[in-house]
Amino acid sequence: MSLVEQLAEFVATASYEDLSQAARKALKIRVLDSLGCAIGALSGEPVQYIREHINDFGGSERCTLIGGGKTAPDRAAFYNSALVRYLDFNDSYIAKGETCHPSDNLGAVLAASEYAKCSGREFLTGLAVAYQVQCRLSDVAPVRARGFDHTTQGSYAAAAGISKALGLNAAQTANAIAISGTAFNALRVTRTGALSHWKGLAYPNTAFCATHASFLAMRGITGPREVFEGNKGFMDSIAGRFTLDWSREDLERVNRTIIKKYNAEIHSQSSLEGILQLQEEHRLRPEDISHIEIVIFDVAYHIIGGGEEGDKAHVRTKEEADHSLPYMVAAAFLDQEVTPAQYRPERIRGEDVQTLLRKISVKPLKEYSELFPERMPACLTVIMKEGKVFRIEKNDYEGFHTRPMSWERVADKFAGLSKPFTGDALRREITDAVQDLENIPVSELTGLLAKVKVS
Repeated sequence: MSLVEQLAEFVATASYEDLSQAARKALKIRVLDSLGCAIGALSGEPVQYIREHINDFGGSERCTLIGGGKTAPDRAAFYNSALVRYLDFNDSYIAKGETCHPSDNLGAVLAASEYAKCSGREFLTGLAVAYQVQCRLSDVAPVRARGFDHTTQGSYAAAAGISKALGLNAAQTANAIAISGTAFNALRVTRTGALSHWKGLAYPNTAFCATHASFLAMRGITGPREVFEGNKGFMDSIAGRFTLDWSREDLERVNRTIIKKYNAEIHSQSSLEGILQLQEEHRLRPEDISHIEIVIFDVAYHIIGGGEEGDKAHVRTKEEADHSLPYMVAAAFLDQEVTPAQYRPERIRGEDVQTLLRKISVKPLKEYSELFPERMPACLTVIMKEGKVFRIEKNDYEGFHTRPMSWERVADKFAGLSKPFTGDALRREITDAVQDLENIPVSELTGLLAKVKVS
């Protein structure tokens, strides 16, 4: 039996009963967190472009768009996934050689679940499958160092979760995963150098394509069964050899995913909590600062600190700002928060934040790198002009798997992000629906999401 057939058996036999109570709770927390991110992104510039694109092309009105309207399942997957991803505020999973955002799969699994008239339990099971597949492939088959994007593993995860929601059998599921995994291998250049809108749209595109592939498999289209281990397959061409026994896997990896406390790239979270603690404790003034030094683990240094993925001192756009540790720390210090407001064009261009970010240096430390990903270490040193020094060291932050974020805290985050687009009653209804998701049809949730008003 090929690896994709083994994976397909895992997907086809997975059930809601396989989920522990902790995993069920964690999934619902992440659904609410993701929906807050999605609703909060409704006025985003590229999101509006995509809505215009969908409206122009049309599509069979089978699946709900957050904010109202319906379209074909693959386009709903694209649009709703773009909403979840645009703010860069959704959850993450960190492995030694890879970082991904498993909630990127929500839009596609939701569309497939609505199409298939799934129960909330069936939706949660499909989402748990997508989380498990993406996280475990990130563990054993990282591709970042080889120049490929994490959406590459996501093509397998999304197709797996969609297949589960659609109720495909093992043979159809194997074909869906094989088609998606063969066709959608993405380059890491998406997240290096001068960043573009595509940073936030690469995974929504994967969600769109994986949905398309899964429906093709549902109709009877076949895919290459040796997509993983075959000649010129995933192992041979991209990831290298790895082993993963799907017969021994569970649906618990969601418990190791982490939620963002701040609207910022995931590896920055400990540093941001640290600079805000220093500011609160000592009431430091930016004009009195000579220099801020950040010591961090190598992955953070290379992605957001000015390492191999490019200079982070020249920040002009949202996409560059939320992947620049100097900008994010400077904005947090000056504004005492990091929310979508810190990525408005006028804030990014602000003389105060541009001046302060150039006083910030970032360097990696081997000892911290060895602690990652079990910890998210950082040390921040603020050196004042008169010579006084303030320092703080962090090993995690609220939202990391060592300090999980509670339902109540995520509900507050959801409320803050969705408030511009919802009334009090609708926010309560959505929150209650997610909390009771195992007992309602998924159409009840999508019906509420259709009531959200785009401003």
